[in-house]
Amino acid sequence: MAMRTPLKNVRRLGSAKDGTEHFWRQRLTSVALLLLLPFVIWIALKTGGADYETAVATLGNPIVSILLALFILAGVVHMRLGMQVIIEDYVHTEGTKIALLMLNTFFAAIIGLASIYAVLKLSFGVAF
Repeated sequence: MAMRTPLKNVRRLGSAKDGTEHFWRQRLTSVALLLLLPFVIWIALKTGGADYETAVATLGNPIVSILLALFILAGVVHMRLGMQVIIEDYVHTEGTKIALLMLNTFFAAIIGLASIYAVLKLSFGVAF
């Protein structure tokens, strides 16, 4: 006995086989963010009210810069995946959905690149 609806049979729309991978990426990035969060809070407290030289000295440590870059990367990927689910669930016009999914990807890439660029500039001590 087939478990497909008549409409699904007519359209030949089966499983996209992408849901499990998306689910695990979302969970993986959330676990990475949880593991890196105490470190990021420590960095924020240490450099929050500090002067520029202190921030550069703190971010000059390669371990600090790498962990901060990993936090940014995991956060941007997690943000993009979350917004993708919202767009796919609540936008029903196909053209609008595709445009919003593209904008979502571009926005996440721009935010991620700008954030990583700022961390790298600070970690190498280059003045803005």
